[in-house]
Formats: sequence, structure tokens, C-alpha cells
Amino acid sequence: MQTHIQLIDTHCHLYHDELQVDLNEVLDRAIQAEVKTILLPAITLDSISLMDKLNHPEIRFGKMAGIHPCDVDAQTHQAEQTLEYAVKLNDIIGVGETGLDYYWSTEFIKEQQRSFRHHCQLASEFDKPIVIHNRNSTDDMLQIFSEEQDGRIQGVWHCFNGTVEEGLKAIDLGLHLGIGGVLTYKNSGLDATIPKLPLDRLILETDSPYLSPVPHRGKRNEPSYIRLIAQKMAEVLGLTLQEVAQITTTNAQQLFKLT
Repeated sequence: MQTHIQLIDTHCHLYHDELQVDLNEVLDRAIQAEVKTILLPAITLDSISLMDKLNHPEIRFGKMAGIHPCDVDAQTHQAEQTLEYAVKLNDIIGVGETGLDYYWSTEFIKEQQRSFRHHCQLASEFDKPIVIHNRNSTDDMLQIFSEEQDGRIQGVWHCFNGTVEEGLKAIDLGLHLGIGGVLTYKNSGLDATIPKLPLDRLILETDSPYLSPVPHRGKRNEPSYIRLIAQKMAEVLGLTLQEVAQITTTNAQQLFKLT
């Protein structure tokens, strides 16, 4: 007999084209995996209207507003007022996805940094958690966040794959760590890092349709796979799936003010 658990996918681009083909089946599988809350970080401001089209009687969706660093360019600053208007809406629960990405392009580093700072300021002003993307930019990301942290900002380092020291520094700055499919990858090193980090600052995420966990690596990701990530975390920490589910769900509920 299966024990009832509750899981939250704290980072899912469910509105992405890749997940629209069989969306009803994707959501049915999420429910079967006991995922009834799915949080939706934005990629661009246009993402929000796509989120509005999502609807399911058994699943709660949490919308966010932000501009992904890979979508930042020389004109992004012109959208700051529009972003501010979106963030302050009552049905927007978080700010992001924002951050820095030096992997795909270094053409607009200054613009990325400006955009990231603006997102931090909005998170502080409107008391909504920030979701931070970081790729090949850890030192700058932590430095900028520490400069913008006024004691009011909470948030998550999305797709955390850093060292123990980097994780502890992020936590000290007020961040949670988002743990996704990378934990299941053989040579990621996360299985050795996670046990050295405080469990009350870890949350689960899929980043669907990207970064599928094993055994689906290389294929499209979806919210139901959060259960595989939770099972791997339980294995690494020597806990039961129920314990991991309860702790990470509580962490997410508190961070994103889900009542």
C-alpha cells in the first residue's frame, strides 16, 4: 500500500511548447506522482499570459514574473517598468527567473547584472521570493546578491550544483537551494554535497522540460519526475521518501508563502 505524500515542483516551465503536446496526460501523471503544486518561473514577460491558460481542478499553479538572463539584451532595461507592474500583481508569488548566465553568451554581461539587480530590488520591495539562475557565474552571482541583500530578500538558487562552501554561503545570504535532476547524474558530485547542507534549506524542482533525472536523462522532463529526485535525495541522506517529501514541501510552502 502506497503511503500518501505531498510533493511540490518549485520550478517548472509547464507553459513551454514541448509540454503542450500532451499536457493533460502530463498533469495526470503529476497527480499520480502526488505532485499537486507546480510553481512557474517566467522566461520572458510574455510567459505570464501563457501561464494564465493553465488550468486543472486538482493542481495549484504559482505564477512568477521575471526575465531569464539568456533573454536579456541591450533593450531589456526598457521593460523594467512593465516588470515592476507584473511583480506587484497579487497572483504573482515570486520574482524570476533571473540571475546570470555566462555559458551561452557573454555579450550582455553588464545588462544581465543590471537586470539581476533590478529583480533583487523588486523582490525586496514587494516581499516576494526571488528565483536565481546561475551558470558559469557563481562568484558574480553571489557577490551581486550579497550587495543587494538588505535583509529582506528570500529566494532560491535554482538548479544548485555548487560546492558545499558555495551552498553554505548562499544559505547564509538568505537563499534556499533548488535540487533537481542533476542530483541523479552519476558524476555531478551533488550526492556528496547534499548531506553536508542543512535539509531545511533544500527544495525540489524539475526545471521541466529541461534536465530530466535518470532514467529519463536526455528526454523531455515533466513534473511527475520530481518523485525520482525526491527518491534519490532520500537515498543520499539515508531518509525515507516520506521524510524528504514532508521536509522539502514544508520548506517550499514557507519560502513561497503557500497556505
